[in-house]
Amino acid sequence: MVSIMNEALELEVGHRLLEVGAGSGWHASTIAEIVAPSDTPKEKWGHVYTVEIIRELADFARKNIERAGYGDRVTVVCADGSEGYAVEAPYDRVLVTAAAPHLPKPLVEQLKTGGVLVIPIGGMYLYQTLVRVRKTDARLIEENLGGVAFVPLTGKYGHRV
Repeated sequence: MVSIMNEALELEVGHRLLEVGAGSGWHASTIAEIVAPSDTPKEKWGHVYTVEIIRELADFARKNIERAGYGDRVTVVCADGSEGYAVEAPYDRVLVTAAAPHLPKPLVEQLKTGGVLVIPIGGMYLYQTLVRVRKTDARLIEENLGGVAFVPLTGKYGHRV
């Protein structure tokens, strides 16, 4: 699923990305290797901002990311990711790794025009759809990438659990 989502994001060196749901830090690290590869000059690097609502998971992700050598390319923030992370917006790409009941407005607002957002949308534990959203000047273009099963997104724009 990590590979499928990374491919759907159409990542490039230099992209600034917001990940909602840090988990173990693995997914953010794979993205960092694409947007800020170690064999590229640092001034061309992108950056990953990963937001985790659960303090213990944020701490766990931060330790794993640092241990794997990506601490200079990934910033872990403990906050409500359903609200995005406006401090560093706008982003070239937004990735959500938990299923939302609908497309969270703040994430769309923090995405650059021309940007791509990948998010599972659907019920808490039932069928969900992986959706790729492209933001243009005039509208959002949504593409169904197939059925998936993720944990529910929590927070202000997430599921009520």
